Amino acid sequence: MRKKVIAGNWKMNKTPSETAAFITELSDKVKQTKDIVICAVPFVCIPAALKASKRTKIKIAAQNMHYEDKGAFTGEVSAKMLVDLGVQYVIIGHSERRQYYNETDATVNRKVLKAIKAGLKPIICVGESLEQRETGVTADFVRYQVGYALNGVSSEDMKNIVIAYEPIWAIGTGKTATNEQANEVCRTIRQALNEKYGRKVANATYIQYGGSVNVKNAAELFSMSDIDGGLVGGASLKSDDFCKIVNYKG
Repeated sequence: MRKKVIAGNWKMNKTPSETAAFITELSDKVKQTKDIVICAVPFVCIPAALKASKRTKIKIAAQNMHYEDKGAFTGEVSAKMLVDLGVQYVIIGHSERRQYYNETDATVNRKVLKAIKAGLKPIICVGESLEQRETGVTADFVRYQVGYALNGVSSEDMKNIVIAYEPIWAIGTGKTATNEQANEVCRTIRQALNEKYGRKVANATYIQYGGSVNVKNAAELFSMSDIDGGLVGGASLKSDDFCKIVNYKG
């Protein structure tokens, strides 16, 4: 049985002091979980988050990184910088990065390869638009995104990869894919991994669902056969809500 990976993507929310207080409060509430709990915080909050999460169940993730080690890239942060701080996970290819900052499948792949090389664990985001869902190309599109993102990634590397299926039309909209819709796409991703790496790797890979995951729907979503937790947005900013999601009863 795979554990669940429950990651909160804070986006551009909370100051460093708020981060420290939040994680200190949250850590006591999730200390009994056997699953993997991650908080993906803004860059400036990472030192505070790491300090507050020390000797707790909570892992810290960055929300992005550059695909070069160094250079004239004003405002960017490298994988080596994150590793030096003590970060373990990094979100790559979130739809907001693709939409607002011109992320492409090619840059996502470069970031994935750089993250792995540096020792980070990528949380790779994939997902379709409402138009793609309505025209029936979801499976093909998500397969393409997964295949491109994992180009050059070995079977051995896959043990450090998390894939997050986030339908774009369900992110921050209050809309959620049905349990069956979400599980179907996560199963499609697992089938693609099976074709590329074999059944053992496919069955061992964590595949999350993201897209308006909340207290009311988390337990049912997480009980589906191919959904291994969630990438949680707004609900991860409230410690009581995020705690309930982490401590779901499937």
